[in-house]
Amino acid sequence: MELSYRPRRLRRTPALRAMVREHQLSAADFIYPLFVHEGASNEPIAAMPGCRRWSLEGLVEEVGRAWDLGIRCVVLFPKVADGLKSEDGAECFNEHGLIPRAIRRLKDTHPGMAIMTDVALDPYSCDGHDGIVSAEGVVLNDETVAILCRQAVVQARAGADLIGPSDMMDGRVGAIREALDEEGFEHVGIISYTAKYSSAYYGPFREALDSAPRASSGKPIPGDKSTYQMDPANSRESILEAQLDESEGADILMVKPGLAYLDIIYRLRHQSEQPIAAYNVSGEYAMVKAAAERGWIDEKAVVLETLLCFKRAGADLILSYHACDAARWLREG
Repeated sequence: MELSYRPRRLRRTPALRAMVREHQLSAADFIYPLFVHEGASNEPIAAMPGCRRWSLEGLVEEVGRAWDLGIRCVVLFPKVADGLKSEDGAECFNEHGLIPRAIRRLKDTHPGMAIMTDVALDPYSCDGHDGIVSAEGVVLNDETVAILCRQAVVQARAGADLIGPSDMMDGRVGAIREALDEEGFEHVGIISYTAKYSSAYYGPFREALDSAPRASSGKPIPGDKSTYQMDPANSRESILEAQLDESEGADILMVKPGLAYLDIIYRLRHQSEQPIAAYNVSGEYAMVKAAAERGWIDEKAVVLETLLCFKRAGADLILSYHACDAARWLREG
C-alpha cells in the first residue's frame, strides 16, 4: 500500500506512545469520597465492596493512607443516626455534629489535606430529601437555602477548604457565597454540583448513608428527586446551570454522574474556563466491582481506562471511590 501517512508509526513503541499521549492521570486529579459514622468500628458497605463507614479513628487512618498515595483532597459524607434526623435537617448545622468534628480532627492530624464537604439535607432529613418537604409534599427552595447557608458556615468554621452544595436548589451557590463572605470565609471555595442529574446510579450511595426518600411523617413524600435534580434527557440545561453557578461565585463546576454523562462534561469544558469535576458515582463503582469479583473484567485496566476517559472528556478533577486503588496502580506503573 502506498500511504503517505501511517498513524501506527506513533503507536509502535511505549516511548513513542508516551511522547504523543494527550491526557495523563495522576493521584492529584482525585478527590476521595469517604463515609463517616459515630460508631467505634469501620463498617463494610455491602453494595460498595471495599468501601466502609469509617469511625473517626478509622477516618484518620484512611486519610493518612490516601495522603501517602498522593491524593490531596477528600470529601466527607455522614451516616447520621435516625434519632438526629428531622424534617428541617437542623443537625446539619450543629457545631458539634459529626462532620464538623471530623473536619477538625483531620485538620489536626493531616493539615495539608484539602477537605471538601457535602451541603445538602438528605443525610439529616427524616424525609430523605435534599431540602425541606412541605406538608403538601413539595420540596421548598428558599427555605432550604437558608438552612444550607448555616450548614456551609459551620463547615467552614470547622476548617473545610471546599464547600460542595449537592442539593440542586436554585440560587444556593450565590447565597452560600454571600453567607461565607459575611462570616469572614472569603478564602473557602465552592465546588458546585452544577449538573447533578436525577439518576438511577446513586443507589449504593443512598444505602451507605440511609438517605433515600422515605415516608416517615404522614405527609406525602416525593418518591424521587426529579423536581430539583436534572432530567437525564437534557443537555442544554447544563449550560444554563453552569452559567448561573459561575455568576453566583462557584470556583469549580461538577457533573454527576460521570460515566453516563461524558457529553455533559465535554459541553461544560467548551463553555467554561472554570475547573470541571466529574463524579464517578457509587453505581458506576459497584458495577465495576461486581464484574471484577466474577472475573468478567480486569479491574485495574477498566478503572484506569474509566478515569482516563473523564480527563479526555474535559474533567480536571475526578471524585471516585477507586481513588486509592488507582493512585496505587499509577505509582506501580
